[in-house]
Amino acid sequence: MTGEQSTDVLIVGGGLGGCAAALAIAKAGYRVVMTEQTDWIGGQLTSQAVPPDEHGWIERFGCTASYRKLRNYIRDFYRNNYPLTASARKREFLNPGNGWVSPLCHEPIVALEVLRAMLAPYVSRKLLTIALRHQPVAVELGAGDRISAVTFRNEAIGTDQTIAAKYVLDATELGDLLSLGDIEFSVGRESHTQTDEPDAATESDATDVQSMSVCFAIDHIEGEDHTSEKPSRYDFWREYVPPLKPSWPGKLLDWKACHPRTMETVEYQFNPHHESSRAFSGLWSYRRILARDNFQPGTFASDICAINWPMIDYLPGHLLNDSAEENNRHLADAKQLSLSLLYWLQTEAPRTDGGLGYPGLRLRKDVVGTDDGLAKYPYIRESRRIKAEFTVCQQHVSAKLRPNGNRAQQFEDSVGIGSYRIDLHPTTGGKNYLDVEALPFQIPLGALIPVRIENLLPAAKNLGVTHITGGCYRLHPVEWNVGEVAGLLACYCLKKSQSPRGVYRTAKLRREFQSFLEQQGVQLEWPSDIVLKEGDPHGHAL
Repeated sequence: MTGEQSTDVLIVGGGLGGCAAALAIAKAGYRVVMTEQTDWIGGQLTSQAVPPDEHGWIERFGCTASYRKLRNYIRDFYRNNYPLTASARKREFLNPGNGWVSPLCHEPIVALEVLRAMLAPYVSRKLLTIALRHQPVAVELGAGDRISAVTFRNEAIGTDQTIAAKYVLDATELGDLLSLGDIEFSVGRESHTQTDEPDAATESDATDVQSMSVCFAIDHIEGEDHTSEKPSRYDFWREYVPPLKPSWPGKLLDWKACHPRTMETVEYQFNPHHESSRAFSGLWSYRRILARDNFQPGTFASDICAINWPMIDYLPGHLLNDSAEENNRHLADAKQLSLSLLYWLQTEAPRTDGGLGYPGLRLRKDVVGTDDGLAKYPYIRESRRIKAEFTVCQQHVSAKLRPNGNRAQQFEDSVGIGSYRIDLHPTTGGKNYLDVEALPFQIPLGALIPVRIENLLPAAKNLGVTHITGGCYRLHPVEWNVGEVAGLLACYCLKKSQSPRGVYRTAKLRREFQSFLEQQGVQLEWPSDIVLKEGDPHGHAL
């Protein structure tokens, strides 16, 4: 993609929200360009190597129709292309990895192929252009508080590209356009005075965000030595004690950690090939993305596991700095932490048989598609967030604060639903876990409307939530829902010659848009008779 270009809708970021938006817009017949800074679309599912975190009702309800298609197509890909065992092939809810974090743990490349296939017809029809390795570098604001164009650096050839659009969706992992365009946003933690949230801090801190993680994949070949080269920062990370309050029980590279909900010390189990898939039973089966027992004997020498554990939560800094040099330094150090965990596992980790280290652990570079064996992009738990017409706060979704109901606050302007615990990982500001129950919630349209800019919509984790409620709105099906609705809202506004703010503020238009969403398979309400089950393994991720 070279020279100047214009389109109906520009999506900046090719993660789950971006893909959902692109699918919705192109299906409606509008021209759309989707850019992505890596060479893989799919975000959390692919370039970040994070299997889906979902709620316990996901197989029956609680997601958009297009997200359910994505999940079904992933299962079909395994049935059509892999030598499954007869019992696995017949399983309605096939879980290729038998990981206990999700009923659908799978390899990143499968999700990538499925997403490409879902979008391919619209690429062929010239409705959708996908521009990989494009990093946004500038936002041009025009008259009427509108974004007129975004400029990108094409990392593949080192040239700049400017794209003009009628609507712009920020589907980046970090809310990049908000910073580049000097658009009103929140970042880090808010104070109790700002949000009235019971668990908010006394003072706000823009530098205090949830830790990121650079994930990777491993298998285990018994009797072989696949020990990696010792990382340059290994000695530092081997002795590192997280500076958190409440305090961490010891070194980060250790089987002991804090229980996210109780703050008590827990000791994780790890035993390749000898763990059950029972929820919370052990780390080998936790995010296992390929279980060899699901496939005909001899197909795979080992299970394959995605590593997204507490030991790689990076605490010294984040990627939301204005300085590219500082961001690059933290990313490099986060990669060193992940490589140090692998080396510790191979050489020094206490074994269940009394020995040290598992030299048979092998870094699977092919699974994540990189030369260093680390995911193409870090798993980002917290983004910049738009200053929105409405902000979802803890009191809207917390089970403790709404003791008489089985659902979170109901919103007349609902444009989707989600469910997950308020799950905040340790932060760069020294706060330990905050992990409390949230009720099944809705996504209010007001949280997608910026307070000033008229043609920008959030399409990822950057909607109007707080530091706290971002902890339950950040997972895969909700990000997809947000992106899909942002795309459909842009289409609706183009067709009706309306503005997103006008749709939000005009009851008749809002109801018409909600009917349009329902026709597209977007669920706006949770069933009134849902039964909450405490301890559901699909309501919390480590």
